[in-house]
Amino acid sequence: MSAHLSARTIALVKATVPALEAHGLEITRRMYQRMFADEAIRDLFNQSHHGETGSQPKALASAVLAYAQNIERLDVLGPAIERIAQKHAGLQILPEHYPAVAESLLGAIKDILGDAATDEILAAWGEAYWFLANILIGREKQIYDTTATAPGGWSGWRDFVVESKEKESDIITSFVLRPRDGGPVLRHRPGQYLTFWLEIPGHHPLKRNYSISSAPDDRGYRISVKREPGGIASTWLHDRVEPGEVLKAAPPAGEFFLPENPDRPVVLISGGVGLTPMVSMLDTVVRTGRAVPVRHIHGTLNGATHARALTAASSNTTTFYAEPRAEDRAGRDYDHAGLISIDWLREHTPLAEADYYLCGPRPFLRTFVKGLSAAGVPANRIHYEFFGPADEFLAA
Repeated sequence: MSAHLSARTIALVKATVPALEAHGLEITRRMYQRMFADEAIRDLFNQSHHGETGSQPKALASAVLAYAQNIERLDVLGPAIERIAQKHAGLQILPEHYPAVAESLLGAIKDILGDAATDEILAAWGEAYWFLANILIGREKQIYDTTATAPGGWSGWRDFVVESKEKESDIITSFVLRPRDGGPVLRHRPGQYLTFWLEIPGHHPLKRNYSISSAPDDRGYRISVKREPGGIASTWLHDRVEPGEVLKAAPPAGEFFLPENPDRPVVLISGGVGLTPMVSMLDTVVRTGRAVPVRHIHGTLNGATHARALTAASSNTTTFYAEPRAEDRAGRDYDHAGLISIDWLREHTPLAEADYYLCGPRPFLRTFVKGLSAAGVPANRIHYEFFGPADEFLAA
C-alpha cells in the first residue's frame, strides 16, 4: 500500500461528496445489512447501536462523509481516527476482519448508487478504504501490544468474577470485578471503559462498553451500569447477575481520560450516568493527593436517580437536581435545584484556566460543548465523552 493516496483517487473520492450527502445513510445501512449476514462478523459489534435508532449507521455515514471531504488533509481527522481505533481495540477488531467491511462498503455503494458507481469510482473508494484501514490497523496493533505487555495487561477476552454488587440508585448498580485467574490487572487511565462479551441466554453474544467507576489499582475494576428501558444487557446485569458470575472483558480502552499529571485546574461536569468516568477521575485526584484543584458538578433528575454513594467520599462534588422530590432536601441530598447552566459555571469555575471534562447524554453535551466554547474556553481544553457512537453527536 502506498504511503500516499494518488491525486486521481483523491479527486474521485471528493467528487462523490454530493452523492454521500444525499445517500450516505442509505449506503451505511445497506453496508451493515450486507456485513451482518455473516453471524461471525455481526457478533463483533455492539448491536444496541444498530436497532431502531440506527445510531451507528448515522455515525458511520457522517464519518464516511468527513473522510471524503478531508481526504487530502487527514490530520483534521486525527482525533476521530484515535477514537475509532480505541473502540475497535475494545471490540477486539483484528486485521482479518477488515476485508469483510471493505466488501460490504463497496457493495453497498454499488447497490445504492447504481450506474453512478462506476468501476473507476469503486476502485478509488477501494484504495481510499484500505489507506485508512491500514492506518487503523497500525494504531490498533500499537494498542494491543501495549495492553498485552504492560503490568497486569492481557490480550483478547479475560474472565472476571463479580465480587460484589451494589445498588447505587433506582437506576444505577455497581459491580466490582476481580480477575478469575487471580492475577493483577492493567491500571486503567481514569475515564476509560471496559468492553464486555456477554453471553445472555436466548440472545446472540452481545458487546457492551461500561466506564470504569473506580480509581486505578492492580486488583480489579468497578463498573456502574444504568438500567436502560428495554436494554437487554443492562436488564440482565441488574436483575440476573449476582456475585460469583463470570464476565468476559477486553483490556481498558478509550481516548477520554485524565492526564497522569494535570497542569491546570480540573472541572468535571456530568449528567445522569455520565458521572461514572468522572468518579474515576475524581477519586484518582483525591487519592493521589495531587495539588491540582478539582471540582465535580453533577446533574441528575432527583434523589431516586442520584448515585450519591459514588461521590460521597469527596467534598468536591456539587449536585443539581432537575426535579427534586418532596422528600429531597437541599443541603442534605443536593446543592441546587434546576439545571447546571453556563452562567453558573462562569461564576463558580475558573473558565480562563481550567480543563473541562464532560460526560452525559447528547443534549447535555451539545449545551456545554457549545456553551463553554462561546464563554471563551479554548477547544483544546474541552474534553468530552458520552455513551454511543460519537460521530453522530459531532455531526448534529
